[in-house]
Amino acid sequence: MGLPRAISDIKKDLDSLVGSRIRLKANRGRNRIIEREGVLESTYPNIFVIKIDERKVEQRVSYSYADVLTETVELFVYNSEDQEIRIARANE
Repeated sequence: MGLPRAISDIKKDLDSLVGSRIRLKANRGRNRIIEREGVLESTYPNIFVIKIDERKVEQRVSYSYADVLTETVELFVYNSEDQEIRIARANE
């Protein structure tokens, strides 16, 4: 296991993917894990926002880069062949 990446490195990765289709897997504690798909809408200095369209309802969720660093949130992006690639991995 390598050294954890800096939060700034994770933010740079996500900055380049704004507008991309993302799959989100978040651990909400007590064995509650949610998986959703959406679009990475924007990044801010401390958080990033994903727009989710489920059942004709538009919803926005935000997470901090520290959530990715602690692996509470895992992000996957779809490439041109619709294959998932894990991004913003804390340990690389």
